[in-house]
Amino acid sequence: MDIVENLKMAGTTLLANKMRSTLTMLGIIIGNASVIGMIGIGEGAQKFVENKVNSLGPNVLFVLPGSPEAQTRPVYSPQTLVLADAEAIATQVPSVEAVAPMLTSSELISYRNKNVSTSITGTTPDILTVRSLDVARGRFLSELDLQRNETVVALGSELAEQLFGDEDPLGKSVRLKNVSLRVIGVMQPKGSTFGDNMDMNAYVPVTMMANRITGRTSPYGIQVTFISVSAKDEDSMSAAQFQIENLLRLRHKITDEDDFTVRNQKDLMQIMGQITGALTLMLAAIAAISLVVGGIGIMNIMLVSVTERTQEIGLRKAIGASERDILIQFTIESVILSTAGGLIGTAIGMSSVIMVAAFSPLESGVSLGAIAVAVGVSGTIGLFFGVFPARQAAKLDPIVALRSA
Repeated sequence: MDIVENLKMAGTTLLANKMRSTLTMLGIIIGNASVIGMIGIGEGAQKFVENKVNSLGPNVLFVLPGSPEAQTRPVYSPQTLVLADAEAIATQVPSVEAVAPMLTSSELISYRNKNVSTSITGTTPDILTVRSLDVARGRFLSELDLQRNETVVALGSELAEQLFGDEDPLGKSVRLKNVSLRVIGVMQPKGSTFGDNMDMNAYVPVTMMANRITGRTSPYGIQVTFISVSAKDEDSMSAAQFQIENLLRLRHKITDEDDFTVRNQKDLMQIMGQITGALTLMLAAIAAISLVVGGIGIMNIMLVSVTERTQEIGLRKAIGASERDILIQFTIESVILSTAGGLIGTAIGMSSVIMVAAFSPLESGVSLGAIAVAVGVSGTIGLFFGVFPARQAAKLDPIVALRSA
């Protein structure tokens, strides 16, 4: 029998039972929509994480106090990094472009009758390069501000708006722990990075921060919370990490366990990519279960169809249709159901991904490969689960089929 004729006959049969065909496809529709949606959301999450890691700055390494084991323990962070370590890295590591020591503290900053809780960061001018920050108005901290322990501050865009509203903050004074700070600049909006809203940060000279705000807490100099380092280029990151580790071991006279940890931006991105990839795979696998359920539904309905159409099968075999013709006929019907359900489910899944992207920070996007795989899998499921009822129909004895009708 011609394949075109088989397709026409399958379409006529399925359209004659619209409600049954629609309900049969429902499992495949839900399965495909779930798989496409989960893969799309997972890929969007991966892009979101990559953008957040890249927003930390170009080719960035982070030098943290304490060994990797010490950082996993919920105890007070060790105080093992000082400003002199950052200065040594800047002057003695050739593969480094800029170094920004950071001393952070959560404080209440005030202007007139307005009080805002914010993160205060004591740092140096090089943070502009390391963390890719820009000044919108005024200026940023200078080396002279550090040398003189100047009581000046540069405000994040959102913090400046909360404190001053429509008023120009430049030249005004804000109070922090009974210290009056003159506003010298307002930063360009940067957004949040891993829960840290950088637009709510305030930047002050690290020397003034240690002397007037937090106090000196290390006998070896001005303690810093961590050190951000920008390598000259992506190829220099491994060399920079190796050189920084060796330098700090010499400076800290370490013979056993390191009292610091150097984190590579590329390593961080790789770890986060593995986590989001595993989550995407897990979600897609869970969603794929509904595809199997939909396939079982197709098999059940096709078995019912075989039972209802025994007279038709017997008549067709009596006038010369072979077992192969009957097998192909019922297999085509099941494949049409699963493929049509797969296409509808794919359209719904793509729509859900676009909606998620419109109402969340995740980027939309599903690869054509994922769509092809989802539709192909749904068609394969229809073929797999449709073979059994098709074989049942093909093996019917025409005389018994006609008599039972």
